[in-house]
Amino acid sequence: MPSLDKMTCIEDLRQVAESRVPRMFYDYADTGSWTESTYRANSADLQSILFRQRVAVNMENRSTAGAMVGEKVTMPLAIAPVGMLGMQHADGEILAAKAAKKFGVPFTLSTMSICSMEDVAEHTGAPFWFQLYLMRDRESMKRMIQRARAAGCSALMLTLDLQVIGQRHKDIKNGLSAPPRPTIANIVNLMTKPRWCMAMAATRRRSFGNIVGHVKGVENMSSLASWTNEQFDPTLSWADVDWVKEQWGGKLILKGVMEVEDAVLAAQHGADAIIVSNHGGRQLDGAPSAIRALPAIVAAVGDKLEVWMDSGIRTGQDVLRAWALGARGMLSGRAMLYGLGAFGEAGVDKALAILHKELDISMAFCGHTRLQDVDRSILVPGTYPTA
Repeated sequence: MPSLDKMTCIEDLRQVAESRVPRMFYDYADTGSWTESTYRANSADLQSILFRQRVAVNMENRSTAGAMVGEKVTMPLAIAPVGMLGMQHADGEILAAKAAKKFGVPFTLSTMSICSMEDVAEHTGAPFWFQLYLMRDRESMKRMIQRARAAGCSALMLTLDLQVIGQRHKDIKNGLSAPPRPTIANIVNLMTKPRWCMAMAATRRRSFGNIVGHVKGVENMSSLASWTNEQFDPTLSWADVDWVKEQWGGKLILKGVMEVEDAVLAAQHGADAIIVSNHGGRQLDGAPSAIRALPAIVAAVGDKLEVWMDSGIRTGQDVLRAWALGARGMLSGRAMLYGLGAFGEAGVDKALAILHKELDISMAFCGHTRLQDVDRSILVPGTYPTA
Protein backbone atom coordinates (compact mmCIF):
# COMPACT_ATOMS: atom_id res chain seq x y z
CA MET A 1 0.00 0.00 0.00
CA PRO A 2 1.60 3.33 -1.04
CA SER A 3 2.37 5.67 1.85
CA LEU A 4 2.10 9.44 1.53
CA ASP A 5 5.21 10.04 3.62
CA LYS A 6 7.22 7.99 1.11
CA MET A 7 6.33 10.34 -1.73
CA THR A 8 9.48 12.36 -2.44
CA CYS A 9 8.76 13.74 -5.90
CA ILE A 10 5.88 14.36 -8.31
CA GLU A 11 6.76 11.19 -10.22
CA ASP A 12 6.02 9.15 -7.09
CA LEU A 13 2.55 10.72 -6.94
CA ARG A 14 2.03 10.12 -10.66
CA GLN A 15 2.67 6.41 -10.31
CA VAL A 16 0.17 6.08 -7.48
CA ALA A 17 -2.42 8.15 -9.35
CA GLU A 18 -2.04 5.95 -12.41
CA SER A 19 -2.81 2.90 -10.28
CA ARG A 20 -5.85 4.44 -8.58
CA VAL A 21 -7.61 6.58 -11.21
CA PRO A 22 -9.72 4.89 -13.93
CA ARG A 23 -7.79 4.64 -17.18
CA MET A 24 -10.04 6.94 -19.22
CA PHE A 25 -9.71 9.79 -16.72
CA TYR A 26 -6.00 9.29 -16.06
CA ASP A 27 -5.28 9.27 -19.80
CA TYR A 28 -7.46 12.34 -20.33
CA ALA A 29 -5.12 14.37 -18.15
CA ASP A 30 -1.80 12.70 -18.90
CA THR A 31 -1.79 12.87 -22.68
CA GLY A 32 -1.11 15.16 -25.62
CA SER A 33 -2.49 15.56 -29.11
CA TRP A 34 -1.45 13.67 -32.25
CA THR A 35 2.15 12.38 -31.83
CA GLU A 36 2.53 14.10 -28.43
CA SER A 37 5.79 15.73 -29.56
CA THR A 38 4.89 19.11 -28.03
CA TYR A 39 3.64 17.40 -24.87
CA ARG A 40 7.05 15.78 -24.45
CA ALA A 41 9.02 18.86 -25.48
CA ASN A 42 7.38 20.98 -22.77
CA SER A 43 9.17 18.98 -20.09
CA ALA A 44 12.30 18.05 -22.04
CA ASP A 45 13.15 21.65 -22.97
CA LEU A 46 12.81 22.75 -19.36
CA GLN A 47 15.04 19.92 -18.17
CA SER A 48 17.76 20.89 -20.65
CA ILE A 49 18.24 24.29 -18.95
CA LEU A 50 21.14 24.04 -16.51
CA PHE A 51 21.80 25.93 -13.27
CA ARG A 52 25.00 27.61 -12.09
CA GLN A 53 25.79 26.38 -8.58
CA ARG A 54 27.30 28.93 -6.17
CA VAL A 55 29.06 28.17 -2.88
CA ALA A 56 30.03 29.91 0.35
CA VAL A 57 26.87 32.03 0.21
CA ASN A 58 24.68 32.69 3.25
CA MET A 59 21.54 30.63 2.62
CA GLU A 60 19.55 31.61 5.71
CA ASN A 61 16.16 33.39 5.76
CA ARG A 62 15.03 32.37 2.31
CA SER A 63 11.77 33.58 0.74
CA THR A 64 9.90 32.45 -2.38
CA ALA A 65 7.00 34.82 -1.73
CA GLY A 66 5.56 37.11 -4.38
CA ALA A 67 2.30 38.21 -5.96
CA MET A 68 0.20 37.26 -8.98
CA VAL A 69 -2.21 39.94 -10.27
CA GLY A 70 -1.92 41.65 -6.92
CA GLU A 71 -2.60 38.56 -4.79
CA LYS A 72 0.10 37.51 -2.33
CA VAL A 73 1.44 34.00 -2.92
CA THR A 74 3.76 31.71 -0.98
CA MET A 75 5.46 30.91 -4.27
CA PRO A 76 4.65 32.15 -7.80
CA LEU A 77 2.65 29.07 -8.73
CA ALA A 78 -1.09 28.60 -9.24
CA ILE A 79 -3.08 25.42 -9.71
CA ALA A 80 -4.02 25.42 -13.39
CA PRO A 81 -7.58 24.81 -14.56
CA VAL A 82 -8.19 21.14 -15.33
CA GLY A 83 -11.42 19.88 -16.83
CA MET A 84 -13.17 17.04 -14.99
CA LEU A 85 -10.83 17.34 -12.01
CA GLY A 86 -13.61 15.83 -9.92
CA MET A 87 -13.22 12.62 -11.90
CA GLN A 88 -9.63 12.19 -10.75
CA HIS A 89 -10.96 12.01 -7.19
CA ALA A 90 -14.43 12.56 -5.75
CA ASP A 91 -15.07 16.27 -5.04
CA GLY A 92 -11.68 16.97 -6.61
CA GLU A 93 -12.08 20.69 -7.27
CA ILE A 94 -13.17 21.38 -3.69
CA LEU A 95 -10.26 19.37 -2.28
CA ALA A 96 -7.68 21.04 -4.54
CA ALA A 97 -9.04 24.50 -3.71
CA LYS A 98 -8.78 23.74 0.00
CA ALA A 99 -5.17 22.64 -0.41
CA ALA A 100 -4.35 25.79 -2.37
CA LYS A 101 -5.89 27.97 0.33
CA LYS A 102 -3.84 26.29 3.06
CA PHE A 103 -0.59 26.65 1.13
CA GLY A 104 -1.16 30.21 -0.03
CA VAL A 105 -1.37 29.80 -3.80
CA PRO A 106 -4.25 30.45 -6.21
CA PHE A 107 -6.62 27.75 -7.42
CA THR A 108 -8.23 28.00 -10.86
CA LEU A 109 -11.60 26.36 -11.50
CA SER A 110 -12.30 25.14 -15.03
CA THR A 111 -15.54 25.85 -16.89
CA MET A 112 -15.68 22.06 -17.39
CA SER A 113 -15.35 21.26 -13.69
CA ILE A 114 -17.38 18.65 -11.87
CA CYS A 115 -17.94 20.80 -8.77
CA SER A 116 -19.66 24.10 -9.51
CA MET A 117 -18.14 27.48 -8.72
CA GLU A 118 -20.81 28.01 -6.05
CA ASP A 119 -19.92 24.66 -4.48
CA VAL A 120 -16.22 25.49 -4.38
CA ALA A 121 -16.93 28.93 -2.89
CA GLU A 122 -19.17 27.45 -0.19
CA HIS A 123 -16.63 24.85 0.90
CA THR A 124 -13.45 26.94 0.79
CA GLY A 125 -14.45 30.46 1.82
CA ALA A 126 -11.48 31.83 -0.12
CA PRO A 127 -11.30 33.72 -3.40
CA PHE A 128 -10.27 31.59 -6.39
CA TRP A 129 -9.92 32.17 -10.11
CA PHE A 130 -12.41 31.04 -12.73
CA GLN A 131 -11.31 29.86 -16.16
CA LEU A 132 -13.77 30.57 -18.96
CA TYR A 133 -14.23 28.82 -22.29
CA LEU A 134 -16.21 31.31 -24.34
CA MET A 135 -19.02 29.34 -25.98
CA ARG A 136 -21.36 30.40 -28.78
CA ASP A 137 -24.24 30.95 -26.37
CA ARG A 138 -23.28 34.43 -25.23
CA GLU A 139 -26.24 34.80 -22.88
CA SER A 140 -25.17 31.69 -21.00
CA MET A 141 -21.61 33.05 -20.94
CA LYS A 142 -22.84 36.36 -19.57
CA ARG A 143 -24.66 34.55 -16.77
CA MET A 144 -21.59 32.40 -16.08
CA ILE A 145 -19.41 35.49 -15.70
CA GLN A 146 -22.01 37.00 -13.36
CA ARG A 147 -22.03 33.78 -11.32
CA ALA A 148 -18.23 33.86 -11.06
CA ARG A 149 -18.43 37.41 -9.71
CA ALA A 150 -21.14 36.41 -7.23
CA ALA A 151 -19.05 33.41 -6.09
CA GLY A 152 -16.24 35.77 -5.14
CA CYS A 153 -13.80 34.83 -7.88
CA SER A 154 -10.92 37.30 -7.78
CA ALA A 155 -9.78 36.92 -11.40
CA LEU A 156 -11.17 35.59 -14.68
CA MET A 157 -8.95 33.48 -16.92
CA LEU A 158 -10.08 33.37 -20.55
CA THR A 159 -8.65 30.44 -22.52
CA LEU A 160 -7.98 31.43 -26.14
CA ASP A 161 -6.55 28.25 -27.66
CA LEU A 162 -9.57 25.94 -27.62
CA GLN A 163 -11.68 27.32 -30.47
CA VAL A 164 -11.41 23.86 -31.99
CA ILE A 165 -10.32 20.76 -30.08
CA GLY A 166 -7.07 18.97 -30.87
CA GLN A 167 -7.29 15.22 -31.40
CA ARG A 168 -6.05 13.16 -28.48
CA HIS A 169 -5.84 9.55 -29.61
CA LYS A 170 -6.15 8.04 -26.13
CA ASP A 171 -9.45 9.83 -25.48
CA ILE A 172 -10.94 8.37 -28.65
CA LYS A 173 -9.69 4.88 -27.87
CA ASN A 174 -10.93 5.11 -24.28
CA GLY A 175 -14.36 6.32 -25.34
CA LEU A 176 -14.02 9.53 -23.35
CA SER A 177 -16.85 11.93 -24.11
CA ALA A 178 -19.25 14.19 -22.25
CA PRO A 179 -20.75 12.20 -20.63
CA PRO A 180 -18.24 9.31 -20.74
CA ARG A 181 -19.40 6.19 -22.60
CA PRO A 182 -19.63 3.06 -20.42
CA THR A 183 -17.76 0.67 -22.75
CA ILE A 184 -16.96 -2.87 -21.68
CA ALA A 185 -13.27 -1.97 -21.36
CA ASN A 186 -14.12 0.99 -19.14
CA ILE A 187 -16.40 -1.08 -16.93
CA VAL A 188 -13.72 -3.76 -16.54
CA ASN A 189 -11.14 -1.11 -15.65
CA LEU A 190 -13.49 0.46 -13.09
CA MET A 191 -13.76 -2.89 -11.36
CA THR A 192 -10.04 -2.65 -10.58
CA LYS A 193 -10.46 0.78 -8.88
CA PRO A 194 -12.62 0.06 -5.81
CA ARG A 195 -11.26 3.03 -3.83
CA TRP A 196 -12.24 5.44 -6.61
CA CYS A 197 -15.65 3.82 -7.12
CA MET A 198 -16.57 3.96 -3.44
CA ALA A 199 -15.61 7.62 -3.19
CA MET A 200 -17.60 8.52 -6.31
CA ALA A 201 -20.62 6.58 -5.04
CA ALA A 202 -20.52 8.64 -1.85
CA THR A 203 -20.68 12.04 -3.56
CA ARG A 204 -23.49 13.76 -5.43
CA ARG A 205 -21.00 15.63 -7.63
CA ARG A 206 -20.74 13.58 -10.81
CA SER A 207 -21.83 15.97 -13.58
CA PHE A 208 -20.48 19.23 -14.97
CA GLY A 209 -21.56 21.52 -12.16
CA ASN A 210 -21.03 24.83 -13.95
CA ILE A 211 -23.16 23.80 -16.92
CA VAL A 212 -25.83 21.21 -16.10
CA GLY A 213 -28.88 23.05 -14.77
CA HIS A 214 -27.37 26.46 -15.52
CA VAL A 215 -27.31 26.52 -19.33
CA LYS A 216 -30.47 26.59 -21.40
CA GLY A 217 -31.26 23.17 -22.81
CA VAL A 218 -28.81 21.29 -20.58
CA GLU A 219 -30.76 19.82 -17.70
CA ASN A 220 -28.87 16.52 -17.36
CA MET A 221 -25.79 14.66 -18.58
CA SER A 222 -27.67 13.22 -21.53
CA SER A 223 -28.26 16.64 -23.07
CA LEU A 224 -24.73 17.83 -22.32
CA ALA A 225 -22.95 16.06 -25.19
CA SER A 226 -24.89 17.73 -28.00
CA TRP A 227 -24.55 21.14 -26.34
CA THR A 228 -20.80 20.76 -25.87
CA ASN A 229 -20.21 19.63 -29.45
CA GLU A 230 -22.04 22.67 -30.78
CA GLN A 231 -20.74 25.32 -28.41
CA PHE A 232 -16.97 25.64 -28.84
CA ASP A 233 -16.69 28.81 -30.90
CA PRO A 234 -14.26 28.88 -33.87
CA THR A 235 -15.17 32.54 -34.50
CA LEU A 236 -13.58 33.78 -31.24
CA SER A 237 -11.87 37.13 -31.86
CA TRP A 238 -10.24 40.00 -30.00
CA ALA A 239 -13.61 41.77 -30.06
CA ASP A 240 -14.90 38.89 -27.92
CA VAL A 241 -12.01 39.44 -25.51
CA ASP A 242 -13.17 43.05 -25.18
CA TRP A 243 -16.71 41.83 -24.53
CA VAL A 244 -15.54 39.47 -21.79
CA LYS A 245 -13.47 42.22 -20.18
CA GLU A 246 -16.48 44.53 -20.17
CA GLN A 247 -18.77 41.87 -18.71
CA TRP A 248 -16.27 40.89 -16.03
CA GLY A 249 -14.92 44.24 -14.91
CA GLY A 250 -12.08 42.74 -12.85
CA LYS A 251 -8.64 41.19 -13.28
CA LEU A 252 -8.44 39.45 -16.67
CA ILE A 253 -5.90 36.73 -17.50
CA LEU A 254 -5.54 35.46 -21.09
CA LYS A 255 -4.33 31.87 -21.46
CA GLY A 256 -2.84 30.28 -24.55
CA VAL A 257 -0.51 32.97 -25.94
CA MET A 258 2.49 31.54 -27.82
CA GLU A 259 3.50 34.32 -30.22
CA VAL A 260 4.75 37.88 -29.73
CA GLU A 261 2.06 39.28 -32.05
CA ASP A 262 -0.70 37.84 -29.87
CA ALA A 263 1.03 38.99 -26.70
CA VAL A 264 1.11 42.56 -28.02
CA LEU A 265 -2.59 42.34 -28.89
CA ALA A 266 -3.35 41.01 -25.41
CA ALA A 267 -1.67 44.04 -23.87
CA GLN A 268 -3.56 46.35 -26.21
CA HIS A 269 -6.86 44.75 -25.22
CA GLY A 270 -6.31 45.32 -21.53
CA ALA A 271 -5.19 41.96 -20.15
CA ASP A 272 -3.68 42.07 -16.68
CA ALA A 273 -1.68 38.90 -17.30
CA ILE A 274 -1.07 36.43 -20.09
CA ILE A 275 -0.10 32.78 -19.85
CA VAL A 276 2.45 31.48 -22.33
CA SER A 277 0.87 28.08 -22.88
CA ASN A 278 0.33 25.46 -25.56
CA HIS A 279 -2.43 23.84 -23.48
CA GLY A 280 -0.02 21.29 -22.09
CA GLY A 281 0.67 19.94 -25.58
CA ARG A 282 -2.99 19.01 -25.97
CA GLN A 283 -3.85 21.25 -28.91
CA LEU A 284 -1.36 22.05 -31.70
CA ASP A 285 1.13 19.22 -31.85
CA GLY A 286 4.40 20.38 -33.40
CA ALA A 287 4.22 23.78 -31.70
CA PRO A 288 7.25 24.99 -29.71
CA SER A 289 7.45 24.22 -26.03
CA ALA A 290 6.17 26.97 -23.76
CA ILE A 291 9.63 27.67 -22.31
CA ARG A 292 11.03 28.25 -25.81
CA ALA A 293 8.30 30.80 -26.52
CA LEU A 294 8.65 32.59 -23.17
CA PRO A 295 11.75 34.86 -23.53
CA ALA A 296 10.62 36.67 -26.68
CA ILE A 297 7.19 37.36 -25.20
CA VAL A 298 8.71 38.65 -21.95
CA ALA A 299 10.98 40.96 -23.96
CA ALA A 300 8.02 42.28 -25.96
CA VAL A 301 5.39 42.89 -23.28
CA GLY A 302 6.90 42.12 -19.87
CA ASP A 303 6.78 45.80 -18.94
CA LYS A 304 3.11 46.12 -19.91
CA LEU A 305 1.51 43.16 -18.13
CA GLU A 306 2.41 40.09 -16.11
CA VAL A 307 3.77 37.24 -18.23
CA TRP A 308 3.19 33.77 -16.78
CA MET A 309 3.83 30.29 -18.14
CA ASP A 310 2.34 26.82 -17.96
CA SER A 311 2.82 23.59 -19.93
CA GLY A 312 5.57 21.35 -18.59
CA ILE A 313 5.89 22.65 -15.01
CA ARG A 314 6.46 19.41 -13.10
CA THR A 315 9.12 20.39 -10.54
CA GLY A 316 10.11 23.31 -8.36
CA GLN A 317 13.23 23.59 -10.50
CA ASP A 318 10.97 24.18 -13.51
CA VAL A 319 9.36 27.06 -11.61
CA LEU A 320 12.83 28.49 -10.94
CA ARG A 321 13.90 28.12 -14.58
CA ALA A 322 10.80 29.89 -15.87
CA TRP A 323 11.16 32.65 -13.27
CA ALA A 324 14.80 33.19 -14.27
CA LEU A 325 13.67 33.66 -17.88
CA GLY A 326 11.15 36.33 -16.92
CA ALA A 327 7.89 34.57 -16.10
CA ARG A 328 6.32 36.16 -13.03
CA GLY A 329 3.89 33.35 -12.39
CA MET A 330 3.63 29.68 -13.28
CA LEU A 331 0.72 27.28 -13.40
CA SER A 332 0.78 23.53 -12.96
CA GLY A 333 -2.13 21.21 -13.59
CA ARG A 334 -0.73 17.71 -13.91
CA ALA A 335 1.50 17.83 -10.82
CA MET A 336 -1.51 18.74 -8.66
CA LEU A 337 -3.73 16.27 -10.47
CA TYR A 338 -1.34 13.41 -9.70
CA GLY A 339 -1.42 14.29 -6.01
CA LEU A 340 -5.20 14.49 -6.05
CA GLY A 341 -5.66 11.20 -7.87
CA ALA A 342 -3.22 9.47 -5.56
CA PHE A 343 -4.27 10.74 -2.12
CA GLY A 344 -7.02 13.34 -2.44
CA GLU A 345 -6.56 16.64 -0.64
CA ALA A 346 -3.52 15.34 1.26
CA GLY A 347 -1.95 14.48 -2.09
CA VAL A 348 -2.35 18.05 -3.34
CA ASP A 349 -0.86 19.27 -0.05
CA LYS A 350 2.09 16.98 -0.72
CA ALA A 351 2.51 18.07 -4.34
CA LEU A 352 2.63 21.73 -3.33
CA ALA A 353 5.12 20.97 -0.55
CA ILE A 354 7.35 19.01 -2.94
CA LEU A 355 7.37 21.79 -5.54
CA HIS A 356 8.05 24.45 -2.93
CA LYS A 357 10.93 22.54 -1.39
CA GLU A 358 12.51 21.93 -4.80
CA LEU A 359 12.17 25.63 -5.65
CA ASP A 360 13.50 26.83 -2.32
CA ILE A 361 16.55 24.56 -2.12
CA SER A 362 17.50 25.00 -5.79
CA MET A 363 17.32 28.78 -5.39
CA ALA A 364 19.70 28.53 -2.42
CA PHE A 365 22.18 26.38 -4.35
CA CYS A 366 22.17 29.07 -7.04
CA GLY A 367 23.26 31.63 -4.45
CA HIS A 368 20.00 33.44 -3.66
CA THR A 369 17.77 33.77 -0.63
CA ARG A 370 14.99 35.85 -2.26
CA LEU A 371 13.25 34.71 -5.40
CA GLN A 372 12.60 38.34 -6.29
CA ASP A 373 16.37 38.78 -6.80
CA VAL A 374 16.72 35.83 -9.17
CA ASP A 375 17.37 36.45 -12.87
CA ARG A 376 18.86 34.50 -15.75
CA SER A 377 22.36 34.83 -14.30
CA ILE A 378 21.61 31.63 -12.33
CA LEU A 379 21.44 29.70 -15.65
CA VAL A 380 24.33 28.27 -17.66
CA PRO A 381 24.67 30.34 -20.88
CA GLY A 382 23.82 28.44 -24.01
CA THR A 383 21.42 26.05 -22.27
CA TYR A 384 18.36 28.32 -22.30
CA PRO A 385 16.33 29.99 -25.07
CA THR A 386 16.72 33.72 -25.67
CA ALA A 387 14.50 36.36 -27.20
